[in-house]
Amino acid sequence: MKNSQDMKKMWKDAGILFAITLIVGLMLGFVNELTKEPIARQEELKVQNSCREVVASADSFTEKSFADNSSEAFLQVVERAAENGVKVDDSYFEAKNAAGETIGYVYLLTSSEGYGGNIELMTGILTDGSLGGVSILSISETAGLGMKAGEVLIPQFAEKKAQSFVYTKSGAVADNEIDAISGATITTKAVTNIVNTGVDLYNSVFAGEEAAK
Repeated sequence: MKNSQDMKKMWKDAGILFAITLIVGLMLGFVNELTKEPIARQEELKVQNSCREVVASADSFTEKSFADNSSEAFLQVVERAAENGVKVDDSYFEAKNAAGETIGYVYLLTSSEGYGGNIELMTGILTDGSLGGVSILSISETAGLGMKAGEVLIPQFAEKKAQSFVYTKSGAVADNEIDAISGATITTKAVTNIVNTGVDLYNSVFAGEEAAK
């Protein structure tokens, strides 16, 4: 008799636990669906704002995809980027002026070699090959060191033109030199590699197309 009562209690408790789990699961699913669209809109707005930061003179940005690009030049850029810990996102943006003319491109690039994890940047390259600017989408470096990338590194790239950039700890002199963040060489290297990938993308893949127009 006691075993029977224990069994009934066990099944009752299991049923209650299952019901609670089911209700919580349904609630979480509902909340996820409720917040998914607003979060996506916020992310889209963040990306659009970053585009405007890096190609400020643009009137509009059209999202495009590298997904179907199998050209040798593009694949070589991706390979070089990977060697430096940088990933080229499938999406990029074509920046146009009010007359509908292409004035630049914006690339979403991610380095996996930041000191505190991934660093995501939007890099804008104008059609004359110069940098329109660089904007941070995501970074989680050390406070007071790598987290100073936004105020120390990023402004140094704006409006500069070079085949590639290098960082220095002894004071930038040449046009392609960037002052490193003191005590944050890893962050400096990661950011520089990202920007160089953006420059490489434009020079290797897009510059020829622009010249042919």
